[in-house]
Amino acid sequence: MNVLLVDGYNMIGAWPELKKLKDSDLSQARDLLVEMLAEYQSYKGDRVIVVFDAYHVRALERKQKNYKVEVIYTKENETADERIEKLAGSLNDVRTQVYVATSDYAQQRVIFAQGAYRISARELYIEMKNVQKSIEEDVAERTTETYTPKIPLNKDVREAFEKWRRGDK
Repeated sequence: MNVLLVDGYNMIGAWPELKKLKDSDLSQARDLLVEMLAEYQSYKGDRVIVVFDAYHVRALERKQKNYKVEVIYTKENETADERIEKLAGSLNDVRTQVYVATSDYAQQRVIFAQGAYRISARELYIEMKNVQKSIEEDVAERTTETYTPKIPLNKDVREAFEKWRRGDK
């Protein structure tokens, strides 16, 4: 199984639509990031954990699930980098491959030392856009599929049955 650990504020500061939204409503930017990652998670099937620093949200450490995405707000004196490093070390084993989404170079070096892979904010953004495009294509393909009956009928008989089904005379 793959696990994607995401430095939440790092993505918000790097992705264009989130960066723009952050200036007016940080809470909404966080929610939109989680929604986007939920769509990514449901398409890819990976476990996704988003970590936010506590200094942006004054509260005790919190863990919650939004759309099956695990969201962690760190303790007040703990950075997202520290929590991500701990999670990367504890989750990485023979059956689990850990990917860390961050553009923080210092954190990337620590992540590599623990056997995890890194994905930059830009790379994850591009992958996210590719997933959204694939989903749109899948939906378009499914909506254009036509029903073919198991019993071959000519067009006139099919139209007569369809009129009966709709109650038309």
